[in-house]
Amino acid sequence: MPERLLALDAEALAAAARRAAAAWSGGELVAFPTETVYGLGAAARDPAAVGRVFAAKRRPADHPLIVHLADGAALGDWARDVPQAARRLAEACWPGPLTLVLWRRDDVPDAVTGGQPTVALRVPGHPVALALLRAFGAGVAAPSANRFGRVSPTTAAHVMADLADVEPLLVVDGGPCPVGIESTIVDLTGERPVVRRLGGVGVAELAAALGGPPDGLTVAVTGRVGDEAPRVPGALARHYAPDTPARAVPAGAGDRAPAGVAVLARRPAPAGRAGRWVALPDEPRAAARALYGALRELDAAGADEIWLEAVPADEAWAAIADRLARAVAAQPEEETT
Repeated sequence: MPERLLALDAEALAAAARRAAAAWSGGELVAFPTETVYGLGAAARDPAAVGRVFAAKRRPADHPLIVHLADGAALGDWARDVPQAARRLAEACWPGPLTLVLWRRDDVPDAVTGGQPTVALRVPGHPVALALLRAFGAGVAAPSANRFGRVSPTTAAHVMADLADVEPLLVVDGGPCPVGIESTIVDLTGERPVVRRLGGVGVAELAAALGGPPDGLTVAVTGRVGDEAPRVPGALARHYAPDTPARAVPAGAGDRAPAGVAVLARRPAPAGRAGRWVALPDEPRAAARALYGALRELDAAGADEIWLEAVPADEAWAAIADRLARAVAAQPEEETT
């Protein structure tokens, strides 16, 4: 069983940071909290250690990882030809839930990038993550600390449940993740920035950092712009998905769900409702924090199906709508065999 360390006060955090740094230096894996979700980290310059991340997650080898840094000053250690737009976004949004995709330096391992000429970088906005990264003193490659494609973990308990058979594994418990959904990914390898994944930083905030209007920023999260667009984490049609079959339904449809159907909505269950019902907060940031925990709760309810009610069609809810759409998408043929 993985070892779990609490890091909820200064003394425990300092001890956990030393243990994590030693584990990473020894090629081992450490699960740790970020503001978005818990990450499963390995020393990014150690291809063998990075390979253990892929094995633990059962993740396709061509799916790139995000390198987590303690400070934006390390950008030049991983990326070349860093554009001014990247520096503006880093200054405005780091530490925080934003990942930048840039042209990689030649010495960046292929294991981290999925063999691509690009690298994904971010500085997480969580005190535990930053303490661990500073103690280690180098980049840490870390996808979410769960099985590939499944509901992301936002507590240490989720990690322990998902990766109970992974050893050695150190799990640093820093409490629930305060953002609750993954980072926004911005591709800066073309003539203009392109949002490749919606997440913890909104499009309006990105546009403001870049000095332009929101409608001037390209968003391409369901496909590629041009044949050479880089692959990024979380871009598969089906992702963040429960094991129980899930269906997208209009807001209000849950009232008519059969008893064997579990429902995710933004309001309490109607009187007399039989079957599991989870109500998300009716405010987008609070709903994002609660989303993955709610999906996990519904997945464990033993229902025949999960109905996911639609959220408002506006920018504040866009990242949540993206996660719900991927949770109900059909399984690709190559994954069903």
